[in-house]
Amino acid sequence: MKVVLFCGGLGTRLREHSETIPKPMVNIGYRPLIWHLMKYYSHFGHNEFILCLGYRGDVIKRYFLDYDECLSNDFTLSSGGRNVELAKSDIQDWRITFVDTGLHANLGQRLKAVETHLAGDDVFLANYSDGLTDLHLPTYLDEFQRRGVTGAFLCVQSTQSFHLVDVDDGGLVRQVRAAREAGIWINGGFFVFRRQIFDVLGPGEELVEKPFARLIDRQALLGYRYEGFWSCMDTFKDKQRFDEMEARGDTPWQVWKTA
Repeated sequence: MKVVLFCGGLGTRLREHSETIPKPMVNIGYRPLIWHLMKYYSHFGHNEFILCLGYRGDVIKRYFLDYDECLSNDFTLSSGGRNVELAKSDIQDWRITFVDTGLHANLGQRLKAVETHLAGDDVFLANYSDGLTDLHLPTYLDEFQRRGVTGAFLCVQSTQSFHLVDVDDGGLVRQVRAAREAGIWINGGFFVFRRQIFDVLGPGEELVEKPFARLIDRQALLGYRYEGFWSCMDTFKDKQRFDEMEARGDTPWQVWKTA
């Protein structure tokens, strides 16, 4: 099953890093966010990736063209450094297609731009490329198939520490509570689609607005609730949190290490 990764946005809320590199290329430990995400999908047997490039797509291309296996694998060095024997490989089984989908394209336009690369695939995966999870992917896919819907996305509770405020007509606050306590679910960006998604995706349309509204009218869109680990790389604070977790070995998204 192919995986479409949307990695062409500007990432303006992560400006400390994204002015020079695209957000999916921000590092967590030795490897960028997009690598962690691809490693997650690969762990469950999905090794064919289609990268929807835009802003600084050259950085993503160059990273994989110059990929250094030694950064995240054990190896043996001999002959004064001339011979390197890897204990294992990260991306040997990966097939990656790089597609320039435009600097200012929205997600719907980026998805439409790679439609031909999905020819023959009845079902495919897609992702915002800014979040990580420890979700057991086969269970999610089984539910998608069982329900027979056209599209599905992961529903998660926000990890952001903002508060919801209830104000009366006179401006007096009636209640303040953490967003997580309010039971609000958000789109976590882990999608599953059938090819029929292209039938409801109009020219120039954003993916999650009108097309999703059409699927809702047809009762063909599933929101899969998940209460396990999920977090996104949206701000510099998020970057710091991921770094701190990685430094202390608290990396639940690295499901390939716990299998």
